[in-house]
Amino acid sequence: MEPSGYIDRPDYRVDIRRIRNLVRVTYGDRIFGESTASLLVAEQDHGIVCYLPASDVRFDLLVPHEQTSRCPFKGTARYWRPADGPDPIAWEYAEPYAEVAILSGHIGFYQDRVRVEVGVATPAVSR
Repeated sequence: MEPSGYIDRPDYRVDIRRIRNLVRVTYGDRIFGESTASLLVAEQDHGIVCYLPASDVRFDLLVPHEQTSRCPFKGTARYWRPADGPDPIAWEYAEPYAEVAILSGHIGFYQDRVRVEVGVATPAVSR
């Protein structure tokens, strides 16, 4: 594995928080994932992304895509596409860098290719 980009840029931010809100991912009329244990990832120079635990993703609707890429701050990503579609809609970092190790076992979805809905946490927090 190539060295982490944090070596040259130790101040680079990838903020990750676990959220209890219901997160649902749909593509067309099918639910591809639903979880109350997602990660909310806010990366410097990128938008916010919800990563669902792999156990809450419908892999019976997804197939591996041949594409891979490397993020200097997260690691090497592999991609997933719908079984009936040509383009990837999701990705994962199977072996993320130590600084973002919590991403292991989670799947991110392209917000411009799927619908990501964020509901309320149950139980909702009272003030």
